[in-house]
Amino acid sequence: MSNAQPIAEDRAPGGARPPSRTRQLAAASIGNAVEWYDWYAYSFLAVYFADQVFPKDAGNSLVPLLSTFAVFAVGFFMRPVGGLLMGAVADRRGRRTALTLTILLMGGGSLLVALTPTYAATGLLAPIVLVLARLVQGLSVGGEFAASTTFLVESAGPGRRGLFSSFQYISTTIGQLLASGVGALLAALLTEDQMGRWGWRVAFLGGALLSLLGLWIRRGAQETLVSARDGEPAARPGLFEALRRYPRQSLLICGITAGSTLAYYTWTTYLPTYAQVNAGFDKGDALLAGTLSLAFFAVLQPLGGLLSDRIGRKPLLLTFGLGFAVLAVPLLHLVTDAFGSLLLVQCVGMVLLTGYTSIAAAVNAEIFPARVRAAGIGFPYSVTVALFGGTAPYVGTWFKQAGHPDLFPWYVSALCLVSFVVYLTLPETARRPLER
Repeated sequence: MSNAQPIAEDRAPGGARPPSRTRQLAAASIGNAVEWYDWYAYSFLAVYFADQVFPKDAGNSLVPLLSTFAVFAVGFFMRPVGGLLMGAVADRRGRRTALTLTILLMGGGSLLVALTPTYAATGLLAPIVLVLARLVQGLSVGGEFAASTTFLVESAGPGRRGLFSSFQYISTTIGQLLASGVGALLAALLTEDQMGRWGWRVAFLGGALLSLLGLWIRRGAQETLVSARDGEPAARPGLFEALRRYPRQSLLICGITAGSTLAYYTWTTYLPTYAQVNAGFDKGDALLAGTLSLAFFAVLQPLGGLLSDRIGRKPLLLTFGLGFAVLAVPLLHLVTDAFGSLLLVQCVGMVLLTGYTSIAAAVNAEIFPARVRAAGIGFPYSVTVALFGGTAPYVGTWFKQAGHPDLFPWYVSALCLVSFVVYLTLPETARRPLER
């Protein structure tokens, strides 16, 4: 049996004074917000730097932008690798070590994007540098979820794992809002030409500097995985041990995540585009509705976490799964070109989504033993997000181009129904001690 254990929920290792819960929350949350700021800044600012990094096609002005979003997809599919590798680091070397590595990687990737040369100056080197930067950032984001999820839940006090879990998506949403706000501020202060020449680089330089802040905070956090005492080395899990020894738990993570990640990326990322493409919604109004609904979403998260600590995880999961299975189709059909319709649909969806997002970290962490908890979560979760969450905008657009836009809501509904069935099979873990 391994000598590595997470800290107890009511005391620190060795009987020492327990770590500051506030410092633990800050270490995970601020770093996670910075990670997602850097990740989303790319998508918000791609329209400005596409022409700088990729060659233009004489017959199609969209070629640079399409190439830029193709690189975004490449980063998305690096997330499972990050989940596996950084999860293994977290299980072998400690959660804090993994969190330090992920924020260093994200900051380095952001700096590399900011320093990417132009195609006019260096030719093919420009897109090569950008691809490398996104590979590094994809690796970081995949590892961040595995490490921070485990760290948050293991840092929670008695009866507070749900509340601590909610900070995963609070910080993710703050990072997304910050990226949107910085992009909008730069666009308002600078001319279109200035944004295209150098303004977009400022946002990524800012992300690199914010990473240093997150690194400083994380270095002062309390490790939640304790190495062997008295110099005896702890037995370290193999890279694929979680998949090999716990295949059922790995499949459960996939089933838990499939419908929720599709619903999450549909409502938080794709819905403004869906409204523009299918209902002729104004682009500016769509972005405003999306921003307001995201702020509302962030406020809901701790409420959902606290509720799960009182009544359990399953009621929230079942409400989310059944709610989207039944309401996804009518909600998406309610989207018109009226601002109120889109805002209403987004906010109703955010309430239902909270049943999953506010407790996702706790549910996932409570499935695996501590020895392989981070890697056990990170790899199957990231694979599922890449397959279903990251492809949501593409699938929705494909249905539209194929002349069947009404099928996309049914796709969302069907996958959420699959996850609902998985939730029915889960044991209630809210009041169980976290497995050591």
